[in-house]
Amino acid sequence: QVQLVESGGGLVQAGVSLRLSCAASGRTFSSYAMGWLRQAPGKGLEWIAGIKSDYGITYADSVKGRFTISRDNAKNTVYLEMNNLKTEDTGVYYCANSEGSRGQGTQVTVSS
Repeated sequence: QVQLVESGGGLVQAGVSLRLSCAASGRTFSSYAMGWLRQAPGKGLEWIAGIKSDYGITYADSVKGRFTISRDNAKNTVYLEMNNLKTEDTGVYYCANSEGSRGQGTQVTVSS
């Protein structure tokens, strides 16, 4: 079973940038679509970005223009570059693959 481990979260001020990473185990990473989801305090899980095996990319409207998803198949890693962070971006960020695996999450807290 694929294991996904997120890193890079933290406490930051509004307006700054942060980059999250998600390292995957296994030898079939390149064949999976990967995505990032988040859960804000007291709210449900929200899908925010996805990247297919052919590098096709989609974003939720809430992050479009501020967040960038990318992948490095040689490193079995997917990234989420988050720019101009807002307080409403606060939450636990998870990566997931198209087979249904999901990591434990990394906390992002944006203060005003």
